[in-house]
Amino acid sequence: MRRNMVLIAASVALASPALADVKSGYEMWQRGDFYGAVKEWRPLAIAGDAEAQYNLAQAYKLGRGLPVDLKMAESWYGKSAAQGNVAARDNYGLILFQNGDRGTAMPYIDESAVRGEPRAQYVLGTALFNGDIVKKDWVRAYALMTRASASGISAASASLAQMDKYIPLDQRQRGLTLARTLESAAARPQLADN
Repeated sequence: MRRNMVLIAASVALASPALADVKSGYEMWQRGDFYGAVKEWRPLAIAGDAEAQYNLAQAYKLGRGLPVDLKMAESWYGKSAAQGNVAARDNYGLILFQNGDRGTAMPYIDESAVRGEPRAQYVLGTALFNGDIVKKDWVRAYALMTRASASGISAASASLAQMDKYIPLDQRQRGLTLARTLESAAARPQLADN
């Protein structure tokens, strides 16, 4: 019994500095010490810290402190996303899509697009326009592409110009109305579930 209490006390003591280690890794990253940051985050990520998992995924994706490895990035994003890390969920959907697992990616991309993530809006808008992976919906496609374009995604601006050639005027107008609704929804603060 005494041994179990000592182990519990040691676990609690070790858990408290974990946030400091994620933070110190972030500070190293900001200074350009990518190897040091990865060294801080790796044990925490392995232990299940969602923020460290996300940060390690970013390092693999960007090739900072580690070689670029999109499969490893996908794996770490997935672990962090499973714990509810929103940024990880956004990136997980996009990297799944990029790595060819489009069916698994689409629920994450749809969720991210609804939250206003411009890259996800571009990908989903393209899929909705073409009827790839999801059912064709030109109104929603136009709305999402409009939002992605307004956020500075240059490929979305080019796609929007192409859509103008194919989507009838009434559907484009409905898409613009939906785009304004999406913009308003994204601007509203999200209420936490109680």
